[in-house]
Amino acid sequence: MNSTSNEAKQRWNGAHYTQVKVSIKKEIATEFKAKCQRNGVSMASEISRFMCGQSPKKAEPKVSTRQQRRKTLNKAIMLLEAIADAEQDYKDNIPINLQNSQRYEAAEQAVSMLEESLNILYNTFAE
Repeated sequence: MNSTSNEAKQRWNGAHYTQVKVSIKKEIATEFKAKCQRNGVSMASEISRFMCGQSPKKAEPKVSTRQQRRKTLNKAIMLLEAIADAEQDYKDNIPINLQNSQRYEAAEQAVSMLEESLNILYNTFAE
């Protein structure tokens, strides 16, 4: 990059940004930098978000390769299985006198839909 380009960037940054100097322990800075890299966000954006009182964004899972997509899909399937199991336990523990209630029917429908979704995923992505 030539010096003219650098000078133009410096002028633009000088007009639009203010530098804030912060002194923190080296290990904290190293950990913060590593965490930002793992989450795919810049340190400046995280500091700005903190200063404005905004919640940090959750990192999107990387799914650019088939292996990453399968790994992410397997995690999603495991989560759906856990939700289906919890909903089944909830339904099974509804007292007999409430088994004709809307609450029971909603739980039964949720279990059915989760099981159907899992069956589709198992059959579609079975390796």
